[in-house]
Amino acid sequence: MINFCTLFNSAYLSRGLAMYQSLLRHCDDFHLYIFAFDEGCLQTLRDLKLEHASIISLEEFEDDALLAVKPERTAGEYCWTCTSSTIWYCIHEYGLESCTYIDADLLFFSNPKVLIDEMGTSSVLITEHRYTPRYDQSDLSGIYCVQFITFKRDEWGLAALSWWRNACLEWCFKRFEDGKFGDQKYLDDWTTRFEGVHELNHPGGGVAPWNVQQYSFLKRDKRVMLREIASDNIADVIFYHFHAFKYAQGNVFHLTEDQYDIADDAVQFLYKPYAQAILEAENLITSVSSQAIFHEPLFNLDWVNRVYGRKFSFMLTGRYKNYFRRRKLLSQ
Repeated sequence: MINFCTLFNSAYLSRGLAMYQSLLRHCDDFHLYIFAFDEGCLQTLRDLKLEHASIISLEEFEDDALLAVKPERTAGEYCWTCTSSTIWYCIHEYGLESCTYIDADLLFFSNPKVLIDEMGTSSVLITEHRYTPRYDQSDLSGIYCVQFITFKRDEWGLAALSWWRNACLEWCFKRFEDGKFGDQKYLDDWTTRFEGVHELNHPGGGVAPWNVQQYSFLKRDKRVMLREIASDNIADVIFYHFHAFKYAQGNVFHLTEDQYDIADDAVQFLYKPYAQAILEAENLITSVSSQAIFHEPLFNLDWVNRVYGRKFSFMLTGRYKNYFRRRKLLSQ
């Protein structure tokens, strides 16, 4: 069995549930430990009675060390602070041999077991950002992305996890300072700082807006696959990271930050399935609670509507930059 953990609040509820549902479709044997970061999220998740998930409240999870730093961190910074502690909690509270943290805004397109298997006898698995050169933010955001990170319950795995947890308790902010940024830049030197750290090789683990330009996408036998443009190698897409995906006014989705170029084939094979997964998650949520909050406040689109050319183009095509009308994404 693969043990995963994640954390999110009501603002990410539909995304987190879509991620869980994608694991149900593609992972034969897994359990997901979900840390619910507000009461509404906690209650809705418990009402959903997810068969392959355990729902953990802040009251159960937070210890004195976390509570001591919580007042000085923003909500986002506190989530980053807690990431390593969720893994630590799962390994020790449930006696797990290993645990993989996954971001709530991932969607799985194939079985992630292949990624875990790749680490072999290593104790820690980390994933590179693999930035497209024009988007390289390694100096600020780090070489590696916390999105999918595995620790085994052995000497090297626990040593790395304990060090990371203590570092995040000491400092975890959304600013660059003394070579640090959030929880993520701490990972930069792990392949030399710790024994038993494996850097993921599989190209289908960690596809994201900052590297999607390096691939074209296709479908074979119902499997979403990528072709590396530089090498022409083909591989399964294991998961995509829907970073900065936002709900916007007027039944619009903002796919990601506008700096990132998202090609039509990525929209077709990645973002359209995600929109469908989000819709299905929303329907599940509203089936147990019509009043549940499951996304962030709607992003304001007045800046689009103020300019006639933008407004007309959006009306005509259903798309402006990385803004898409929901119906366009849900169409075949």
